[in-house]
Amino acid sequence: MSKVPQVKEFGGFPVVTAEKMKYLDSKASLEYGIPSLTLMENAGRAVAEAALQFAAAELGKKPAGLKAAVCCGKGNNGGDGLVAARYLLQAGAGVKVFILPPKETGYGEPVVKNLEAAKAAGLPVAMTRKEELDALAAEFSAADLLLDCLLGVSAVGKPTGPVHRVIQLMNKSGKPIIAVDIPSGLSPDTGHHSGVFIMAKLTLTLGFAKTGLMAAHAQKNTGAIRVLPIGYPQALIDEAAK
Repeated sequence: MSKVPQVKEFGGFPVVTAEKMKYLDSKASLEYGIPSLTLMENAGRAVAEAALQFAAAELGKKPAGLKAAVCCGKGNNGGDGLVAARYLLQAGAGVKVFILPPKETGYGEPVVKNLEAAKAAGLPVAMTRKEELDALAAEFSAADLLLDCLLGVSAVGKPTGPVHRVIQLMNKSGKPIIAVDIPSGLSPDTGHHSGVFIMAKLTLTLGFAKTGLMAAHAQKNTGAIRVLPIGYPQALIDEAAK
């Protein structure tokens, strides 16, 4: 089994495994009364702000001249992307959302609510159906910036099906990619991959950096790494360091 990098702190915050991240998220809701939707809203807003800073500094693009394609998965990472897309649109950017089809049981509640909010805000949202995936190449080519919100810390194993193809098309576009939380396809714990993964220019990791991002072999795929605070109370941040 691959070793988990033993880096304890990054960006002034503790570094955590995927399991610990899920525990802290759960504790934030159950013990501190912070709804998961609130954390998602905070995360998406912070991602949008950081993406606009990247566009200004690296691409010389103001919001009104920016075209962004936001690629969302079917889980909470996709929900973060939907929120980010809404804030990018609000800032004046041209935004298109591409979301993976739901599981048979449908999307989870946070994704459903943010999908409704995105559509209410006037965001164009397209489903990335298997038979229509290759049309994404032109969409990505027309964008200045791509956001990877496909797979979060709960994803395990090699990306398959539509998500596999979306990752390939994103990388092939040659456009700068911002990964939200972790580059899709990288192990959040070890930083290794199984051959299908996002090559990001910037990784915006949410709440706390994940151990896999600290691995030397992961650095070429993460690009620069920034930790975005998303509203955890100090007591929870202190507990994460233990």
